[in-house]
Amino acid sequence: MQNNPDTTLITADAPVAANTHGGRAKCLQRLVRLDLPVPRTVALSFDAVHEIVEGRMPDLAAILGQFDPTSLLCVRPSSEDPDWGGPGAVLNIGMNDARYVDLSDAMGVEAAAALYLRFVQSYAIHVARLDPDVFDDVEADGREGLKQSLRAYEDETDESFPQDPGEQLSAVLRSMARAWEGTSARLLRQAKGAPADAGLGLVVQEMIPGLGQGECGSGVLQLVDPATGRPQITGRYLSQSQGRDALGEDVAALYLEKDTRGPSLEDVAPEAFVAIKDHAALMREKLREEMQVEFVIENGRVHILDGVRVPRSARAGVRIAVRLAEDGIIPPQEAVMRVDPHSLNELLHRQVHPKTERDVLTTGIAASPGAASGRIVFTAAEAQASAARGEPCILVRRETSPEDVRGMHAAVAVLTEKGGMTSHAAVIGRGLGLPCIVGASEMRFQTKKKLLTAPDGRIFKTGDILTIDGSSGQVLAGEPEMLEAALDDCFQTLMGWADAERDIGIRANADTPADAQTARNFDAQGIGLCRTEHMFFDPGRLIVMREMIFAQTSKGRAAVLERLLPMQREDFVQLFRIMKGQPVCIRLFDPPLHEFLPTTRTGQRELAEALDLPVSDVERRVDAMSEYNPMLGLRGVRLGVTVPEIYDMQARAIFEATLEASKEGAPVVPEIMIPLVSAKREVELVKARIDSVAASVASEGGQEFDYRLGVMVETPRACLRADEIAPHTAFLSFGTNDLTQMAYGLSRDDAGRFMSAYVRQGVFIEDPFHVLDVDGVGELLQLGAERGRRAQPEVTLSVCGEHGGNPESIAFCRDAGFDYVSCSPFRVPVARLAAAQLAISSKLGG
Repeated sequence: MQNNPDTTLITADAPVAANTHGGRAKCLQRLVRLDLPVPRTVALSFDAVHEIVEGRMPDLAAILGQFDPTSLLCVRPSSEDPDWGGPGAVLNIGMNDARYVDLSDAMGVEAAAALYLRFVQSYAIHVARLDPDVFDDVEADGREGLKQSLRAYEDETDESFPQDPGEQLSAVLRSMARAWEGTSARLLRQAKGAPADAGLGLVVQEMIPGLGQGECGSGVLQLVDPATGRPQITGRYLSQSQGRDALGEDVAALYLEKDTRGPSLEDVAPEAFVAIKDHAALMREKLREEMQVEFVIENGRVHILDGVRVPRSARAGVRIAVRLAEDGIIPPQEAVMRVDPHSLNELLHRQVHPKTERDVLTTGIAASPGAASGRIVFTAAEAQASAARGEPCILVRRETSPEDVRGMHAAVAVLTEKGGMTSHAAVIGRGLGLPCIVGASEMRFQTKKKLLTAPDGRIFKTGDILTIDGSSGQVLAGEPEMLEAALDDCFQTLMGWADAERDIGIRANADTPADAQTARNFDAQGIGLCRTEHMFFDPGRLIVMREMIFAQTSKGRAAVLERLLPMQREDFVQLFRIMKGQPVCIRLFDPPLHEFLPTTRTGQRELAEALDLPVSDVERRVDAMSEYNPMLGLRGVRLGVTVPEIYDMQARAIFEATLEASKEGAPVVPEIMIPLVSAKREVELVKARIDSVAASVASEGGQEFDYRLGVMVETPRACLRADEIAPHTAFLSFGTNDLTQMAYGLSRDDAGRFMSAYVRQGVFIEDPFHVLDVDGVGELLQLGAERGRRAQPEVTLSVCGEHGGNPESIAFCRDAGFDYVSCSPFRVPVARLAAAQLAISSKLGG
C-alpha cells in the first residue's frame, strides 16, 4: 500500500500533502514527524474518495491489513482547509457481536453494550441513512437497549446488522464520500469560500480503547483561551477511571489544571498532564500555530489523535498572531496576514456575547457593526431627551434625514425601515461608530402612532427595550449579555506592523470634532472628507439657514450668513487643532436647500412665527423649492454657482480658521473640495470666488497661507472629462457613493428593498453600494484617474466614498494607482490592515 499514494499509511516520509489528502492528513503526518504518539492512520486522497463516489472502492483488505484485527477504527474527513468542514466522523468501526463478547470480558458487559449500542444507532442514521425515529421505541440502555436497537435495524432494513469490519468500513467510506459530493454540502462549503470542486480526503485511524487499571480517559487541550487568546490551559477531559460507568453517561468530567472546585487531570495523572502540555507546546513551535490537542489516555499513557487549529474569536485571533510573532515563531508580516480585516469589527465595537440566547425579531441590512441595547424612541427630539436623562435609547425611523443627525448622536443605535448600505442612516452610523440596521422592511413601522410591530405580531412601543446587532443585522428583543470592545496592546502592535508595510494612505471621513478625535485615535493620516452640511442642523444654526433661504437678495443672504461665519470658523479651528497638521479635506455645502425646510404644517407654522412671516409665504417658498428629483437637482456645485454666498462664507471660515490654528504649531494647509462637479466651467467659477476670498483673508490678516482646491468626482461626466477638470485642481477625490448611484441609475436609499433578491439571483455579484463594482464603476474610476493624471501628472487621486473602507475595494484602488482612500473612522483600522496585506501579498508575488 505504501506504493499507492491514493491510499497510504501516514509515516514521516509518506507522499501526503494538504492539496491531495487534506489538512487533517497532513497535520497528522507532521505530528508523526515530531515523534508524537499518534495511532496508526491510513490517508485516502481526494482522488481515492472521488473514485469511491464513482463506485470504485480502494483495496479494503490492504487498508484493514495496516491495523490489528482486534482494533476498532474511526474515519474522519480531511478537507484541504479545515474551515470547509466535511461529513461527521464515524467511530467504533469493527464493532460486532464477537468484539462485543471480547470487550465484555475486558470492560464489563454494560459498558461494552453501551459502546455497541451507540455504534449501531450512529451507523444506522449516518451510514445506512435510516430515519432516527426508527429507534424511538428503544427505551432501555445497556444489553436490553442493544437488543432492541439491533432488532429495530433488522426490521427496517430486512437484514441483520453487518458483522464484517470490511463491509462496515466500505459503507462508511461510501457514505462520507457521497455526502461531500451532495448539493447541500457543496453549497455550504462554497459559502465558506471553498471552490465548488474542492476535494475531500478521509483518514482511517486506529481507536485507542482506553482500558486498564491506571487512569483512562479522553479530551482536548489548548494553551490559550479561545475567547481572549491569553495564555491559559483550557479544554475538557472525560475520565473513564473516575466515572462510575467506564463508557456510559456518568463518565466524570475533570478540570485540566488543579482546581479547588474538584479533581483535575493534573491531580489524577500528573505525568500525562505534563506530557500533553509539552506536546501542545511543541506543536505550537513546530507547526507555527496555537493547536488544540485531541488525546486519549490509556493506563496513564498519552496518545495524540489529532491536532487542529484552536477555534478562536476575533480578539483571540489578534492576540494569538501577535504572540506567535513576539515569540519569534512567525515573522510580523505573517502575523499581519493571519488576521481577517473584517474581523476587526468585533474588536472595535461591543458585540452580543456569542453564548447568549437571542430572541430574534427580524433581520435587516447590517449597515454599521456593533451592538447596543436601549429603549426605543421614534423622534430625534425624544432621543436627545433620553440622552439628557442618561437613558440609552434606540432611534427608530422609517428613514433618517439630516434633521435626525443630532438624534443619532444621542442614540446608542439606529433602526430604519428603508435604506441600504449607503443610505443616510448607514453612512452616518458608520461615521459615528453607531450600531445600525437599515432596510428592516419585514417589521411594520408606525412612527406617528409610535409603534413597531414584529413579523410574529409582537408590538413594541416607546420605552420598550430592543437590541440592535449591527454586525449581523438582527433586531433582538430584550437586553442580552454583551462583550466589550477590546483595543488592547496586541491590537496596537499588530496595527503598527501593518502601517510599516502598507503603501497606500488611509484617511477618515469626519464631520465633527468627535469624529476627528476618533480618526486620530485610530491613526488615520488625515481627514479625507468633512461634510459641512451636518454642521448646519444644530437648532441655533438651522433657523439662520432658514432665514438665508428666505432672503430675497444676494446682499440679504450674505448678511444672514455673516451670523453663521463665526460658528463655521470655530468648527474648522477645532478640526485643524485635533488633526495637528495632518491634512483636512473639507467638502463645501452639498445638499439641496429644501432639506432645511420643515415638511409638516406644524413645522411650517412654527417657522412662520420665528421669521415673522405669513404662513402662506412659508408654504409658497417650500413649494417653490420642491424638486421632482432633488438628489439630481439644485445641490452641490450648482448651489455654489447660483447661490455663491454660501461657498463664500464657508471659504472665509476655512481660511480664517487656518490662520487661527496655524498660530499654535505648523502651518495648516486646508483642502477645499467642490462637490458634484460635471463640467470644467463649474470649477472655474467657484475657484475664482474662492481665490478672491483667500486673497481678502490674507490681506486682512496680514499673513499668507497655502491651500489646495480639488473636486469631488461623483458624476460619470466628471470621470469622462477629467482631463479638462484636473488642470484646475490639486486633487480629484472620487465619491463612489453617488458615482455608483448615477452609474447604475439606482437610488441608494431604496435599493435595499430588492438588492438581496438581485444578489441571490446573480444579477449583481454583490451589493454595489457595499463592494465597489470594479467592472462598471471601476472603469469610470480608471478612466477618470488616467485622464486626470495625463492632463495633470501631480494631481492627487483618492476615493472618499464608503467603499474606501472595504478591503476588496481597496485592492482595486491600490492597483489603479490611487494615493489614498478615506472611510468612516471606525473602518480605518480595517482599511489599514487590508492595505498592509495587499502590500505584503504584492511583495510575495501573490
